[in-house]
Amino acid sequence: MSTAEHASTQAEAHAELEAAAAAAAAQERKTSPRADLWQALGWIVFGIATTIGALRMDRLEKQDINPYTVPGLLPGFLGGAIVFFGLLMLWRSWRRLAAHPHVPHARTAADRAETKRMWTVLALCVGFALGLVGHGLHFWVAAALFVTVTISLLQFAERGAKNQRLRGLAFALAVGLGAGIVITLVFQEFFLVRLP
Repeated sequence: MSTAEHASTQAEAHAELEAAAAAAAAQERKTSPRADLWQALGWIVFGIATTIGALRMDRLEKQDINPYTVPGLLPGFLGGAIVFFGLLMLWRSWRRLAAHPHVPHARTAADRAETKRMWTVLALCVGFALGLVGHGLHFWVAAALFVTVTISLLQFAERGAKNQRLRGLAFALAVGLGAGIVITLVFQEFFLVRLP
């Protein structure tokens, strides 16, 4: 075997190894079809609940409200969209399960970090809805506090690694105050919604 053929064979073997490593990394990043299936069912249930809640809202017919501005219209559309995309996700996961019913999926550090972020955001949202809104704070203050704390917590590790915690806190505070004021003005002045 000549040197050129040997080098060519080594290059092909190296390319095959790189392709196999890339495929393995891509497979590791994919969620399992079963996890997708359960998540899809969760989104479908959430979308149906949102749509039902929107349909049960008062239509304000006695006040001659334009049907396109009634309360519940946007949440109803969003609930329908969530159900639609949940069904697409369900179909995709069903197809993946049919093709590969026993795909192993080891939880990686990235999976654990993503799960932790999801539970953090969920806890913050529930805390905002149950603990801040309607308990004496003006809405803009509650919204600003929620946005500031959320950004600060979610960026804490990244900012800490870059030694920018103070800068991150200033950024979170600026975005939080801006969001609290803008959200309040938009809902009160444009949508004429009285906020607590």
